[in-house]
Amino acid sequence: MKLKITLIICFLTTTVFLAQKTVNASDILNDIKAGKSITYKNAKIVGILDFTYMDEAMQKLPKKRKNSWWGNKNTNEIKKLIEVGVSFENCTFEDDVLAYIPDEDSGYTFTASFEDIVIFKNCNFERKAMFKYSSFERDSDFSGSTFNDDSTFKYAKFDRDISFANTKFVEVATFKYSKFRNNVSFANSVFEDSAIFKYTQFNDGVSFRNTDFQEDLNIKYMNVSGEFDITKMKVGYDVDSKYTKINGKSFNKYLLSSKN
Repeated sequence: MKLKITLIICFLTTTVFLAQKTVNASDILNDIKAGKSITYKNAKIVGILDFTYMDEAMQKLPKKRKNSWWGNKNTNEIKKLIEVGVSFENCTFEDDVLAYIPDEDSGYTFTASFEDIVIFKNCNFERKAMFKYSSFERDSDFSGSTFNDDSTFKYAKFDRDISFANTKFVEVATFKYSKFRNNVSFANSVFEDSAIFKYTQFNDGVSFRNTDFQEDLNIKYMNVSGEFDITKMKVGYDVDSKYTKINGKSFNKYLLSSKN
């Protein structure tokens, strides 16, 4: 009887531990604004998590951006720097996670970059995850996460350690023009739709070990310095490797030399 009661207690404890608590995105944004570092585990985030603080920024800007006399398109970018650490583990984001918003009505583009650590480990992004133009100045980690909707890291810059190992991208994944200063791993990741690494720069190597690209892989103009691990990498359809450079060699020449 005692054993049965103990098992019931253990089951109930485990159930409570695994259940995700609900957190409002607005509360997280208020804490960031107050200078508090963010740490959540086993949480469900509801509401749009807008790191650009677009609504707040719009209050200080003209409702409509004026066209630049010199045609400078960069004058419409409104940048936000997140100065505190941001850490989410085993969390689910029910709504968009935005560090990039092109607002058509006003003509402004709102972006966010991160000065401290950024962790989205083993998370589930049910809606958009937009990090276009974001800079990650410290270590960042997206390993084990699932991106179920549109995602982009186009033009993103990673200045320190970063991992995308064991991630899953259900829709098109874009890393076009992104820059990785340190070695990065996409090992054991799954790209169910097209993967775009066009013009991407890997300055200290990259691992695609056991990575499953189930449709097209675009690495046109991609440049890799350092280790290039494609052991057991799979590609379902076409690989566009035109002008790709792996340690100064074309993609095809690199493959030939690595077999020798």
